[in-house]
Amino acid sequence: MKKRIGAYKRTDIPKAPTSIDGFDEVTGGGLPKGRPTLVCGGPGCGKTLFAMEFIVRGALAYNEPGVFISFEETEQELASNVSSLGFNLKDLIEKKKLWLEHIHVERGEIEQSGEYDLEGLFIRIHHAIESIGAKRVVLDTLESLFAGLPNALILRAELRRLLGWLKRKGVTTVITAERGKGTLTNQGLEEYVSDCVILLDHRVIDQSSVRRLRVVKYRGSAHGTNEYPFLIDKDGFSVLPVTSLGLNYSSSSKRISTGIHRLDTMLSGKGYFRGSTVLVSGTAGTGKTSIAAQFVEAACKRNERAIYFTFEEAPDQLMRNMRSIGIHLDPFVKKGLLQFHATRPSMFGLENHLSTSINKITEFKPSVVVLDPINAFVIGQNHTEVKTMLLRLVDFLKMKHITAFFTSLASADEDFEGTDVYISSLIDTWLLLRDIEIGGERNRGLYVLKSRGMAHSNQIREFKLTNRGISLVDVYVGADGVLTGSARLSQETKDEGEQVLRRQEISRQQAGLERKREALEAQILVLRSDFEAERSKALTSISDEEMTDKRYAQGKLKMAKNRKGDKVEKYNTRKNR
Repeated sequence: MKKRIGAYKRTDIPKAPTSIDGFDEVTGGGLPKGRPTLVCGGPGCGKTLFAMEFIVRGALAYNEPGVFISFEETEQELASNVSSLGFNLKDLIEKKKLWLEHIHVERGEIEQSGEYDLEGLFIRIHHAIESIGAKRVVLDTLESLFAGLPNALILRAELRRLLGWLKRKGVTTVITAERGKGTLTNQGLEEYVSDCVILLDHRVIDQSSVRRLRVVKYRGSAHGTNEYPFLIDKDGFSVLPVTSLGLNYSSSSKRISTGIHRLDTMLSGKGYFRGSTVLVSGTAGTGKTSIAAQFVEAACKRNERAIYFTFEEAPDQLMRNMRSIGIHLDPFVKKGLLQFHATRPSMFGLENHLSTSINKITEFKPSVVVLDPINAFVIGQNHTEVKTMLLRLVDFLKMKHITAFFTSLASADEDFEGTDVYISSLIDTWLLLRDIEIGGERNRGLYVLKSRGMAHSNQIREFKLTNRGISLVDVYVGADGVLTGSARLSQETKDEGEQVLRRQEISRQQAGLERKREALEAQILVLRSDFEAERSKALTSISDEEMTDKRYAQGKLKMAKNRKGDKVEKYNTRKNR
């Protein structure tokens, strides 16, 4: 491909970073520097907090003083509201890094004078900017201005003039406004405050609170266009998908034990990959929590830290239950190697659960994290939201090279090779537990549904909970199918009996053959003895004949010699014939 002659060099517009967790990643750097940004949404969605964080973090992190003009809350109310986040507005004001001012608009005064413009606001903002050398300005919220003026067209014109003036001064401005019905704002501000428009939404789905942020418009810059979960907690405003913006984490080739020797053998003899995701799914009572607890115990025995998030059982109850099968987690809690965090999924929204989990993990720095069970978050039709939350958590754990262990409860009538939250694509190793009912007896079976990057067994094993932990034994596979429990033992006993009979029959046949061999050898011995006797007799007879021939020859020689006859040839004996 030829290079175009005179091609214009691409440049990004300057941006003012917000230092709000996740937001700068979504927008590629922050808000457009020196331009106005509209932040809109319904009551309680976090508009004021977003704007305050933009001002305060700009002053603290980037040495950009800011002016915050409030038309609703007083200076004292604002300072008190954000003090829980660790923001000391009084200190910033004393250091001339923040100008905080409340402007009250009285409708009665406007009606008496009959005139209304923003000239006074121009003067006050100009004075504030010049007093501290401000680089950032917030106007929160403009609804109070519109509510005080009968003729909104005049105010729109004045507001357009104000924003143009702020743009010429080169300050980055954030304007907050209430969301309208079917429109982004009640007054249609998005029509001209359009360099950047951010929509905050606070909704309730199936009695679960959900917060979402969307960048509706960002002129001159690429940005994330999805709806992103955001959270307001003790650390302030944060947008979550910080870690799910890319798949650039590295993968480890190291292996760690499952805590169950036979299961390690099924996973090519070495266990899970460190930093991978493991899912154990099955119906109630199949032993999902037991496998998770065994894995945690094995990690703690290696002197590794682990966090166990439980959403159905209290920690004391879980540890008591595990002691009955020889898994003792209490000592590791006392040593500080294991932490339990038990909450009901309905207690907080999904974003709060995600943020809390990430904060706990960041503070404790574990090597293993367990969530038991993940489908406890599924309420109504929020499958997509749960999958999104787990996706972000998995990405975070993979970036930290933390091994994630999830359990999932499956119902008896659903596809065993599926999950309520449809996260199979996120799972590296998937273990499936199933009930096997034969002859009125219920037993457990385990097999490896998949395990990426390693050779693994395709055989089902009987899963047994004993007072010494978990053990896996071979199932019986025969003409009648897979047998476990008493059926397996009965069949194995039957097979052993048949094998004993077969061994006895083999021994009998071998003894018969031995007797025949001995009889044959006796017959061979008799025949050999007869043969030797016959041979001896024959040799004696042959010797006698040879002696007779020799005497005969000698007699002929003597006779010839006596008669003085011709010389005769020496008579050949039979040996020389």
